[in-house]
Amino acid sequence: MTNDPRAALFIAHPGHELRVHRWLELARPVVLVLTDGSGRTGRSRLAATSEVLARCGARPGPIYGRMTDGELYRALLDGRRELFASLAEELAEALHREAIELVAGDAVEGFNPGHDVSRLLLNAAVARLRAGGRPIENRDFPLDGAPGGLTDEVRAASLCIQLDPAALARKVAAARSYPGLEDEVARVLARYGPDSFQTEWLREVSYGLDIDHLVSDPPSYELYGERQVAAGLYPQVLRYREHVATVAEWLRSGADVPLACVAR
Repeated sequence: MTNDPRAALFIAHPGHELRVHRWLELARPVVLVLTDGSGRTGRSRLAATSEVLARCGARPGPIYGRMTDGELYRALLDGRRELFASLAEELAEALHREAIELVAGDAVEGFNPGHDVSRLLLNAAVARLRAGGRPIENRDFPLDGAPGGLTDEVRAASLCIQLDPAALARKVAAARSYPGLEDEVARVLARYGPDSFQTEWLREVSYGLDIDHLVSDPPSYELYGERQVAAGLYPQVLRYREHVATVAEWLRSGADVPLACVAR
């Protein structure tokens, strides 16, 4: 893909790259991953993602499984604002250092707090780069919703990648063979069908750190957390207003401050 923008992918968990598998093959982005994807199992998924990236010609970036999922949720519950501010700044610096012109990442869906927080971090990083006069495209893609469930207006502003049968076969094979995601992949394929993943949409991100209108009240992860607490599996419910929305507030104060390394 000559003359295409230098690209990056920033995702909350290993495995999310499978949703944009063909784009990985074409753009060969530098890939940054917030957590190791260990969840409650304690087993990291980073090695499996590294194999996917190697096959697609993409490469890991400087933030790559920075923390476990448990550490991320604990940081949210504990209100560690300095950690999230530092991550947003480090991400902005990495995008600047790599001369990234287009970055994609998880969409806000209210499905998983880690997904939404990763989007807040990315939007804050993009805002800081733009404040310094550095143009950068910011795009997202759904992980819980249907891949092509978009309005005509959103489609018109999206980057669309159509997969031929061979590319679709590679994508589905990569998803089905990804260790630790077998059940999740089976559910998604049964829900939408393999052909639904024949088109990849990288949507233009038009929102910044105000994501209230994108999250239901309460979000599905709060209801899930309440059931887990009732079952004695979690000690505390992670809530949107108390723990996730506050990250946006912490990041907002620095979002319009350009990085020192970005020339005006």
